[in-house]
Amino acid sequence: MAREMGPIVKRCRYLGIEPSLLGSSKKLGKRKRNMRKLSEYGIQLKEKQKVKFIYGVLEKQFRNYYEKAERMHGIAGENLLQLLELRLDNVVYRLGYGRTRKEARQIVRHNLVTVNGKKANIPSIQLKAGDVVAVKESKKDLQRFKDVLDVTSSRIVPEWLTANHDELTGTVTTLPKREQLDLPINETLIVELYSK
Repeated sequence: MAREMGPIVKRCRYLGIEPSLLGSSKKLGKRKRNMRKLSEYGIQLKEKQKVKFIYGVLEKQFRNYYEKAERMHGIAGENLLQLLELRLDNVVYRLGYGRTRKEARQIVRHNLVTVNGKKANIPSIQLKAGDVVAVKESKKDLQRFKDVLDVTSSRIVPEWLTANHDELTGTVTTLPKREQLDLPINETLIVELYSK
């Protein structure tokens, strides 16, 4: 399975995002660098790289999401973000059951969650309104989840989700709207990049 293995802080600095956006407690620190002025294409490409890095998807999968978003009714850029937000690993992260999206992906891969009562171990499963995500009954007492909840208890669960931390469950109440997403992303640049 391919995945990004580079240093997080270095990548965050290049993309201009805070590591806390990924759930990391690391800090960027101050470092001055002379960055060349990016071309229009460079700016669009950097925005795409930023989104791919935040959600932890590779190029082929990202391209498939974009093509699906284009076919959907509505604005392609907003549809793309909605598809990425509704991935199972992202929802587990947003509910606070993973400190980072990488950890949430690992929790899903290790068969620790269910969707609507059924086994789910594929991080890219697309959820829809009404879906219930829960930590498996036999795994709820694991120290891992107590430790994770201690760290993520201050994280705000988005309006489009409801979480029950006592039962370790969460529900997708509605589809996420763009204004509900707290990401420093300009999805229009990605649409412009792919429409060339």
